[in-house]
Amino acid sequence: MISVSMTPVPPSTLVAYRDDGSLSRGMGLLVAGQLPPLPPALAGAFVTAVLLVVGVAGSDGLAVFAPAVALLLAGPGSSHLHDGRLDWLVPPTLRLTEYVFVASVGFARDVPPALIFALLGAMAFHHYDVVYRVRQRVYPPSWLATAGLGWDGRMLLVALGGLAGRVTLLFVLLGLYLWCLFLWESVTCWLAAPRSGLEAADLGAHD
Repeated sequence: MISVSMTPVPPSTLVAYRDDGSLSRGMGLLVAGQLPPLPPALAGAFVTAVLLVVGVAGSDGLAVFAPAVALLLAGPGSSHLHDGRLDWLVPPTLRLTEYVFVASVGFARDVPPALIFALLGAMAFHHYDVVYRVRQRVYPPSWLATAGLGWDGRMLLVALGGLAGRVTLLFVLLGLYLWCLFLWESVTCWLAAPRSGLEAADLGAHD
């Protein structure tokens, strides 16, 4: 059996749900948790939605980067504890915006639907896995967020594929990479997790 190092759940589980990449976490360090996370996340999502509506997902120029760059407004909020009354809205806002952006670029560039849904499925699997782990008080290792690129890295990479005109190839390679990474890490993590600890955590979650 492969041994996997378990990382304790951070003080704020909402931060774990964000799935920030290196760029977003670095931006968060600059403000040292002083920026509330919800307003910039909503602003970034709104600007991204407007840009997608006007059709930048199918642009052949640098405009395809605009939605991804707009959502980076949410990056500085990554270091906040997310202890506000409505801060629970931040993770689903990031998830929805990322999924819509990836799907929009894929459909605008005539990527086969199966490849689009395969890539979205890899991301959704990872996000569900993180939620369930936090529920069981087993947090994924810190390196996984970097290896998985985070929502920020994945959006920028998809935009780069659009700029290079290699979106279909990117969806194939990125989908394979993320499925292999997330499946392997998830399976090895759960196999290495102490069964008694998981049962105790599960009972605690139902109290």
